[in-house]
Amino acid sequence: MIIPDHPLRFQPIFRSYIWGGKRLATELGKTTPDDGIWAESWEIVDHREAESVVCEVEFEGKSIRQLISDFPEEMTGHPSPTERLPLLLKYLDCDRVLSVQVHPDDSYGATMPIPDRGKTEAWYVIEAAPGAVLYAGLKQGVNRTELARAIAAGETESCLHILYPKAGDCVFIPAGTVHALGAGLLVAEMQQSSDCTFRLFDWNRVDKDGKSRELHIEQAMEVIDFERGPRSFCTRTELGSSGWSRLVECDKFCLDEAVGPKSVQIAGGRFAILTVPKGGGRLRSGNHNWKLERGESLFIPAACSELTLELDSDSVALLAR
Repeated sequence: MIIPDHPLRFQPIFRSYIWGGKRLATELGKTTPDDGIWAESWEIVDHREAESVVCEVEFEGKSIRQLISDFPEEMTGHPSPTERLPLLLKYLDCDRVLSVQVHPDDSYGATMPIPDRGKTEAWYVIEAAPGAVLYAGLKQGVNRTELARAIAAGETESCLHILYPKAGDCVFIPAGTVHALGAGLLVAEMQQSSDCTFRLFDWNRVDKDGKSRELHIEQAMEVIDFERGPRSFCTRTELGSSGWSRLVECDKFCLDEAVGPKSVQIAGGRFAILTVPKGGGRLRSGNHNWKLERGESLFIPAACSELTLELDSDSVALLAR
């Protein structure tokens, strides 16, 4: 078996939470299970908590972990078959405001009882209901003492920096940044492949039995970067004549955007994750081409040669590598 010189499609992995909605199905075309409320679609993931499974005939049923183990350099460009894919792509449908959270960096994650990567992430807003907000960082000048006082009083929101997003906005959330997605948002999230989250505040909510969700105040206070301050929307940087615009560039990943109608190139030699949160198009390589629908995501192995992405009018593609 030889890893193909073409992208791979994987089945999404759905996660259910009380704050989920229906837009994964109605807007992004996901075939969600009949029962439950589905809030997250993990599109491409190679983590101990979940592994994407191929839905194409050639490798159908094989997990991304199996393919990386068998073809490490061809898949990721890394020679080690045990090295997991460092990135995770997901879609989130926020019917209610999410808990206020913070993620550790890599060094802290390595010291946890079950070691994990840290979690730096970026949100790309696909849809935003009127009046929707997101919380990105602490207000300027908020220190450890002030935040601890607000948490104890159930008033954490008073310390949070608020942004008012619209479709197409992007926010970069480095590890150590306090954050929460608000109600009414449909978001694509690119992040480090990590499931490490510390909850600071859950809006004083209780379940039907009067119990609140577990918080992780001590751990959260250890990993918050109090020097970081409030976040703002990302600015776009045109990448020469490639047709892509750079949204995020950090030591964990780069995230680029292309808006149709246009034709853009995807260079070979490095793995990449491609998704289409709006519209659609076609991906071409030599005599091969693949139709892309809204909400579809592809993993592009490092062994792939250059690809051409042709986006329809009013379409958006995101590329991470």
